Amino acid sequence: MRIITQSRPARSDLTPSSPAGSRRQGWLSAVLCSLILCCLVLGCNPVSRPLPLPDPEKKQELVVLILPGPLTYEAEGGAISGLDHDLVQMFAQELGVPVRFQVSAPHEVRARLARHEGHMAAGWLTPDADPRFRYSRPYLTTRDVLVRHEAALSVRARENLVGRTVHASDGSRQHQTLLALREKIPGLVVETFPSENALDLLEAVASRKVDIALIDEAVLNMGLNFYPGLEAGIDLGEAHPITWMFPADGDPAVLAHAQGFLLKVGGQPTLAQLHDRYLGHVERLKSIDITTFIERIRTTLPRYRPLFKKAQVSTDLDWRLLAALSYQESHWNPLNTSPTGVRGIMMLTGDTADFLGVRNRLDPEESILAGARYLAFLKADLPASTPEPDRTWQALAAYNIGPGHFSAARLIAQREEADADSWFDMKRILPLLARPRYYARLKSGKARGGEAVIMVENIRLFYDIIQRYEPPYNPADEHQENGDLHLRPSREPRL
Repeated sequence: MRIITQSRPARSDLTPSSPAGSRRQGWLSAVLCSLILCCLVLGCNPVSRPLPLPDPEKKQELVVLILPGPLTYEAEGGAISGLDHDLVQMFAQELGVPVRFQVSAPHEVRARLARHEGHMAAGWLTPDADPRFRYSRPYLTTRDVLVRHEAALSVRARENLVGRTVHASDGSRQHQTLLALREKIPGLVVETFPSENALDLLEAVASRKVDIALIDEAVLNMGLNFYPGLEAGIDLGEAHPITWMFPADGDPAVLAHAQGFLLKVGGQPTLAQLHDRYLGHVERLKSIDITTFIERIRTTLPRYRPLFKKAQVSTDLDWRLLAALSYQESHWNPLNTSPTGVRGIMMLTGDTADFLGVRNRLDPEESILAGARYLAFLKADLPASTPEPDRTWQALAAYNIGPGHFSAARLIAQREEADADSWFDMKRILPLLARPRYYARLKSGKARGGEAVIMVENIRLFYDIIQRYEPPYNPADEHQENGDLHLRPSREPRL
């Protein structure tokens, strides 16, 4: 609040020493106190000015309102992830300023942005006709899809929605779509789901607490891996562009810089890499594979959970990642043996076991700890220029084909002018290890690099699923137990 003061009046009857001056001063003080009290009670912000483009020299921040969600902004163990989060970080780096994220619920993000509580808003947003806002050029597109339990009545056309109840997350684009559709379909009942996390809505459909839901297609593709009993239905509406949102009366320089940034990354592999990081692996497994894995989380994993947690303490690797790797390797069978002599729950070769001092590869405790130590060694052996999570995916590939073959693949990447630090690029390079014109020039020889890619992509998906059902392990937490846990979706966000 800005208070404009005036110079002291010349008339003596208006000076504070006079009765009239005292009355006026008392009146002004009362009004001022009332305004301050009003702001304190109502939580209002009397100043609502556009935020200027942040200045790097003044160490100013880019303030971004962001919606929480599996594709936008999630936190676990101090690490933040999300496609929108990563893209905004890149934009802030181009501006040369730090970014401060303000997590905002869908139903309040517009009001907060209109009050200039942020420079912009992000979070899988789509443009509309609200004159208070401007939108960036789209950087991705998505659709809204009806989803139901496989045992529920099918929805093959909009006419099948007559008399049905459809849920959507409160404040979401899908809710607005259903409200508009209700005017055209008699008897359509639209309900809001209390959670802002769309994965919770999918869980409600999977447990038959909700009949039908309207979900973003990308989120549904993720959810089908957690709840294989779901079945996608028809699309509602056209494809929606995904954009950033800005206040219409905000600093035009912010929007202009954002437009230039998105135009530039649109012509680079940046967006494809981000899409691959969060969505590139979600459609690999069949429904029966996912159902089997979830059942074994319930029946088999409890037997080995304490060993995976013990390995986490020794290596600082997430026990759920180690469990996902082990399931891909042996389906948690400690006696598993391949025709090539690879053995145990972590499928160690004889040479690797000797290197790690393993006496009995069929001992699950020895095998799990050794496999964890080996993966940690492979991660540490990669160049410092390789970032996470690419570093983890590359270490897993090296676990499969061996560090020598993986180093050879990195050399091929450099010759092919690919980014050897990017898992997105290495997925294209690794299969070349099986082609004569490439492996003939390598000391390491031929390798099944394509199989390594499939193995890593499967582990990524198993890891996603197990994070949904199993909480992280904090050894310092006295409430963590090594005993059996009931199978239930974890409320911990994903990596």
